[in-house]
Amino acid sequence: MDRPLLLVGCGKMGGAMLDGWLEMGLPPTDIYIVEPHEPFAEILAGKGVHTASDIGGLPEGLDPGIVLFAVKPQVMDEVAPPYERFRSPDTVYLSIAAGKAIGYFEARLGADAAVVRAMPNTPAAVGRGITVVCANAHVSDAQRSVCGRLLDAVGETAWVDDEDLIDAVTALSGGGPAYVFLLTECMTQAGIDAGLPAELSARLARITVSGAGELMRLSDEDPSTLRENVTSPGGTTAEALKVLMAEDAWQPLMTRAIAAATARSKELAG
Repeated sequence: MDRPLLLVGCGKMGGAMLDGWLEMGLPPTDIYIVEPHEPFAEILAGKGVHTASDIGGLPEGLDPGIVLFAVKPQVMDEVAPPYERFRSPDTVYLSIAAGKAIGYFEARLGADAAVVRAMPNTPAAVGRGITVVCANAHVSDAQRSVCGRLLDAVGETAWVDDEDLIDAVTALSGGGPAYVFLLTECMTQAGIDAGLPAELSARLARITVSGAGELMRLSDEDPSTLRENVTSPGGTTAEALKVLMAEDAWQPLMTRAIAAATARSKELAG
């Protein structure tokens, strides 16, 4: 980057991204952060970045190449409009706020603003996230490249041209960690119901789910093949899968869940 990066909001997700940028070698002196909450500001001061409690505290001549919004969607109406002052063909606005469409930012920052909408998920906090990204027509190839590299600092990225797909992305990967956590809860309770001590059952479920996820991440085989590798014909796993793969079990249930979350995402963005 040949111009500064301005990060608006540095909570859990913004903080994870900041740590990733610093680890990848982005100079802290090239990073400006607006963060009103004092505890976060004190932590940031030790990282060597520039901080301000609001936009008024930024240097008057600051000319950022990227303005990244990492605040909660509920406060975006108040937060975003003042950053119109940075609008230019050489500045791109990147948002990771769920439910805020590209048109939302164009209406507040200018119809000709270069806007990138990103949907990350919470494993970004440990560098294992997946972020799906969509850009408007004003974003240049160079700006797309820089945004992609910044998001790569917390995991993998995937670009889509159709913004409508972001609703399904929100339902699948955005909410996905919660579904996995619920699976772990259910496995724990099932183990307890089968007679295992609660602490042992919780440990078995947690490590099994996280270990299986890591195995899947590192394997070249698809999930169905990995499942088959664990399943001996006529064995115990096969008996469990008869229940879980029944016509009214996991697949139709998950399909309904993702559909419900997708519909709600559309409502919130509406």
